[in-house]
Amino acid sequence: MGKLLIVGTVAIDEIETPFGKTGKILGGAATYIGLAASQFEVDSAIVSIVGDDIPSEYLDILREKGVDLSGIEIVTGGKTFYWKGKYHNDLNSRDTLITDLNTLADFNPIVPDGYKDAEVVMLGNLHPAVQMGVIEQMETRPRLIVLDTMNFWMDHALSELQEVIKHIDVITINDEEARQLTEEYSLVKAAEAIQKMGPEYVVIKKGEHGALLFHKEQVFFAPALPLEEVFDPTGAGDTFAGGFTGYLAATQDLSFNNLKNAVIHGSNLASFCVEKFGTGRMKDLKREEVNKRLHEFKALTQFDIELK
Repeated sequence: MGKLLIVGTVAIDEIETPFGKTGKILGGAATYIGLAASQFEVDSAIVSIVGDDIPSEYLDILREKGVDLSGIEIVTGGKTFYWKGKYHNDLNSRDTLITDLNTLADFNPIVPDGYKDAEVVMLGNLHPAVQMGVIEQMETRPRLIVLDTMNFWMDHALSELQEVIKHIDVITINDEEARQLTEEYSLVKAAEAIQKMGPEYVVIKKGEHGALLFHKEQVFFAPALPLEEVFDPTGAGDTFAGGFTGYLAATQDLSFNNLKNAVIHGSNLASFCVEKFGTGRMKDLKREEVNKRLHEFKALTQFDIELK
């Protein structure tokens, strides 16, 4: 069983979409990554920080999925990172109404001793200095370091982000972020430019239009499964990352062909995440459902061609 170290936020979210409002619920990048990765035979742990205001049942959701929580610091008297957002009618755009960093503002990640030799490290969307701090704590160089980031860090911590990018193997960003990071409009050129910064692989997420995987001259495209209804897109990108890294940690195969499989598994799990508010779908997701939808992905993308 491979080891997966997950670094990111465990948060309290409040979400509004055209379909309703949630009130306060469990959220955070590490939460979605951990729930997705739990679909595979993998020994995973989360490194994060929360306040003692976080309901114990929130952490129980992760614990019951077999995720090691020894790397989550609980600050007595502290408040957990809180995000409130409202999605527009198209669900592709949203307004952030409240962001309270709380304990996250002073987050100094501590990797548990039992995971300093993890083969795969998933650096969720956090300040690049925090991500770098985790890399420096690893006793042996992980076989694969995957980084997720966003345009906020490109605006406010670009030099630190560029330094982290030199030390990773895979970066996952969306198309808008890829263009901002490289100042290239073409995603092919953007991927080439990012690979020159350090990563061997570049995953560019395009939301409902799927994801692209780049490696040297090779390109792979995975479509997003057409869904009748998207209820809440919160956490879909992190769920993709959890499926991607969870599959790779479980299979221990880091070839380009297997990374293609990982992209499909990530896309497959992300298609479930959007079906309910927050983590509602992921915490109850059964393996039989996952396998059934994988076959739908296969049917969507496979065809016979006859050249004349």
